[in-house]
Amino acid sequence: MKIAWFCIPAHGHTNPTLGLVRALTEEGHRIWYFSFEMFREKIEDAGAVFIPCDGYDFEMEDKENADRVGKDQAFAVELLVSSTLALDEMVTAKIAEIRPDVIVADSVAYWGKLAAMKHGIPFISSTTTFAFNRYSSRYMKHGIGETLKMLLSMPKVNKQIRRLQKQGYPVKGILDIVQNDNETNTVVYTSKYFQPCSDTFSEKYHFIGPSIRPVQEPFEKKAEKTVYISMGTVNRNSAFYRSCINALGKTDYQIIISMGTNTDRFDGVPDNIEIYKSVDQMAVLQIADAFITHCGMNSASEGLYFGVPLILFPQTPEQDAVARRTEELGAGLRLSSIEEEDILKAVTRILEEKNYKQCAERISESFKNSGGIREAAAFIESVGIREGKHT
Repeated sequence: MKIAWFCIPAHGHTNPTLGLVRALTEEGHRIWYFSFEMFREKIEDAGAVFIPCDGYDFEMEDKENADRVGKDQAFAVELLVSSTLALDEMVTAKIAEIRPDVIVADSVAYWGKLAAMKHGIPFISSTTTFAFNRYSSRYMKHGIGETLKMLLSMPKVNKQIRRLQKQGYPVKGILDIVQNDNETNTVVYTSKYFQPCSDTFSEKYHFIGPSIRPVQEPFEKKAEKTVYISMGTVNRNSAFYRSCINALGKTDYQIIISMGTNTDRFDGVPDNIEIYKSVDQMAVLQIADAFITHCGMNSASEGLYFGVPLILFPQTPEQDAVARRTEELGAGLRLSSIEEEDILKAVTRILEEKNYKQCAERISESFKNSGGIREAAAFIESVGIREGKHT
């Protein structure tokens, strides 16, 4: 079977797919993975043919643009359409050459879904966040101001839709692009238990659990209690880190901080605190007793997979949805502020109140009992065989 796979230039959306890609290529399927140079090595290591999308005036690569997407609906649609049209000629040529049986695309790599629509190829959505429909979307907080702005921007949105229609994309409106319905074949990298409102999704949605890579090198546990702190790769909140150091440096806990791209230097760091640019997160979570996290879907899922209760400090609406669901299932506690007193209070509660750990272990069990890569691979094969035109 031949598969064309599309993803956005983001670690959190690419990494969960690689185990599945490897499983499919090992079974003899051929995958052409449309992505970006920064991911070439990982994708080729997973056995796929890498197709670069760099150099096509692809505006979603720009960090400032990526940040603005979450805040400005009209801009997001314009960026999506411009990116799709920038890639159109290359993607069309490659699709004609590959003649794939199925297209798999990240849930926000809309140009993959649009290519499937344009060329009449079966489509599967790869969803590394929660699946969202009208029921689960209540977990995403969108204020009245944002809704009003979206309505005011609709003429601009409709102009963008017309640009796509002129290039042969059979779309009627924005919902055709951004919304998956119960007829959309979908792989979701979480469990039915963790997914909000999972009973409202059809049998075409396969909740396979998170993609967890093996620990590469064990991390040494140096204290009875270990607290891991990571705000993802791009967080630059120096005041937050300073408060954590001041609050937790007075404890006898082992504190492991992963700084990501934050390059701040901190003087007078107490002996119980270890600061790294990056760590093998799986290895640290294997020994952690609490995890202060920004609630990125991957990080939160990895923590919960290892049964580690979370201290929740979301920075975006998507992360807030993860935090809300974790709170709802009793496996985490929201950080009320970055004041030293609040950080210490949250960590103390998570470590001392056993119910948080018990609830985290319940979610962990649901992840481990999901169908995993094997179910996802079988599902993709079945769609390709059942609906594909070139098998």
